[in-house]
Amino acid sequence: MSLTVERVLVPVDGSDESLTAVEYAVAVAERYDAQVHAVYVLGEEVVRAIEEAVVDRSEIAEDTEAFTDTVRDLAHAEGVEVSSSTAYGFSTKRKTTHPGSVILDTAKDIDADFIVIPREPLTGEPGEVLEKAAEYVLLYASQPVLSV
Repeated sequence: MSLTVERVLVPVDGSDESLTAVEYAVAVAERYDAQVHAVYVLGEEVVRAIEEAVVDRSEIAEDTEAFTDTVRDLAHAEGVEVSSSTAYGFSTKRKTTHPGSVILDTAKDIDADFIVIPREPLTGEPGEVLEKAAEYVLLYASQPVLSV
């Protein structure tokens, strides 16, 4: 049985660990002549700050875009095409919205064939939202998953 991969999903949150996951995703995409899609997942503290107007949305957009530019640079250096999106990994209105569900929803939406997810240490840093998502994705993904 041969594996066909056309699109690799890599969730990111601006952490060093998610940048490492991007490197692996690019390597998988390069091997299978596939594309990479990076979804920047915003965590609970950031989402609440946006909803309460404590931070400016444009400031968050600039930060996520700067990290996404780094992702693009890594991929383009290896000749891999990249697309990107941003998603709220938390909702004050929908109890079922969390980073793991957002990642799997994105995988379905973009028709991902493979997921590379960072397996981050539990540090408690507000920007690192993928800490608990790896286990969820490993349990429920219908695609092959590489946890790094």
